Amino acid sequence: MIRRLFPLLLIAGTLAAQVSFDRQVNAGKEPQNWLTYSGNLMSQRYSSLDQMTPQNVKNLELKWIFQARSLEKFEATPLVIDGIMYTVQAPNDVVALDPVTGRVFWAYSYSPSPLSRPCCGRVNRGVAVSGDTLFMGTIDAHLIAVDAKNGRPLWNTTVAKPEAGYAITHAPLVIKDKVIVGVAGGEFGIRGFIAAYDVKTGKEVWRFYTIPGPGEPGHETWDGDSWKTGGASVWVTGSYDPALNLTYWGIGNAGPDYNGDERGGDNLYSSSVVALNADTGKLKWHYQFSPHDEFDYDATQVPVLADINWQGRMRNVMLWANRNGFFYVLDRATGQFLLGKPFVEVNWATGFDEKGRPMRVTGKVPTPEGTVIFPGNQGGTNWYSPSFSPRTGLFYIPSWVNYSSVYLKAKAEYEEGKRFVGTSPRSVIGGATGGVPKINTRKDDEGYGAVRAIDPMTGDRKWEFKMNDVTDAGVLTTGSDLLFSGGREGYFYALNARNGELLWKANLGGAVISGPMTYAVGGKQYVAVSAGSALFVYGLRE
Repeated sequence: MIRRLFPLLLIAGTLAAQVSFDRQVNAGKEPQNWLTYSGNLMSQRYSSLDQMTPQNVKNLELKWIFQARSLEKFEATPLVIDGIMYTVQAPNDVVALDPVTGRVFWAYSYSPSPLSRPCCGRVNRGVAVSGDTLFMGTIDAHLIAVDAKNGRPLWNTTVAKPEAGYAITHAPLVIKDKVIVGVAGGEFGIRGFIAAYDVKTGKEVWRFYTIPGPGEPGHETWDGDSWKTGGASVWVTGSYDPALNLTYWGIGNAGPDYNGDERGGDNLYSSSVVALNADTGKLKWHYQFSPHDEFDYDATQVPVLADINWQGRMRNVMLWANRNGFFYVLDRATGQFLLGKPFVEVNWATGFDEKGRPMRVTGKVPTPEGTVIFPGNQGGTNWYSPSFSPRTGLFYIPSWVNYSSVYLKAKAEYEEGKRFVGTSPRSVIGGATGGVPKINTRKDDEGYGAVRAIDPMTGDRKWEFKMNDVTDAGVLTTGSDLLFSGGREGYFYALNARNGELLWKANLGGAVISGPMTYAVGGKQYVAVSAGSALFVYGLRE
């Protein structure tokens, strides 16, 4: 491990006040800061800052750029706390920056084990904070605490074995005196889990296995010993409801990904959302989006919590646009299924029964010959964050539209540390002729990225902003009804959140594979986003 430290006297605003958990619960009272990965514990990716407006957003100009010393995907969302920005350059370097100028105050570098075997790049999506301590999960499945004032390491806990495929790619979540993480590695036959650690010592407090063991409810949904290598990993940060003391996490697909022959049953709690007691890790409820998932659909999305007027009365709900192509509304106290409706093209299910279970289409499964499935392997959306605006009442989804894959099935044999998927799908661009998919015959209305605005009351689409290429970018909304996002084309843009009108855009020279965020320092609002291997920060022209 290498640590680059700069004298603290150079820091204009060292962590002025400790970040108590009460501050995180009430993050909306200090919109100048961005205290968690998703902005607040409800994960709405909404800020009440309103200095940037639909009228003046055309005057945005680039204020500074932080060029990462890494060519990995830059997927992190920064935190801004009392005049200091904290981010992670891949794979696992924590960096403290001046959010006005981009000057580096300090950097802590961690060298992951060469035995780490991430499926999808050596990436990291950010840090969490408690008091004056920052927490980072690593690509070799460690959880590390560093001093936010100077970057000095405080403790380092081994969460799982990297040589078996375990990793941590998401930003941790702090709840009270615990820091919570889940493990990635579903493509390597792991047994997934979510665990809480003491913020002071790094000692494990509780662990919830996302695949039930013998004698536990749900174990019967796995044939034989398939539960031992069933995957069910965690890719993105969860959410928290302080009134219910429940934390919500999306769980990844069952393994092997595309061949479920040896894992008969629904395979709980893969491709589900779980609601856990934050103090004990005990399961309160679950909802499974894709029972016996053979499409690698996961449930990799951030659970978005909202209080909405549902059928004439206020209701505390969870909004979820799933990779499987359906938009959901669930009661977040009980998990009751309230609404499910496609937000992109879906051909594997026709709808839901009265309990909210998807009704499968016969024959729409992976086969040795290949089956065309909508949405394709990357899903109708994926890990990139949606946003809910309490002002507009709309839910905004970064979407892959008219997108399919040919799903193939082959036998998979488990060997520790090796990929355990049962072959891989082929991308399809274009339709099918004589049962044989056409490849690379893209039409204008096929396989494009979009931001789609959904009315949570009905699941109906209100507007769409169409891109030429697909998107891996998250969405941010603000108190002035602006929406910020990007895509693989390399544009960072601002839309009118009420109607989708394009108001401003800038070419960043690299794909946006991150979630935008906003903050204010000295009474001036800034908006930041990562693209390519750099972090870009914009403000209004003075």
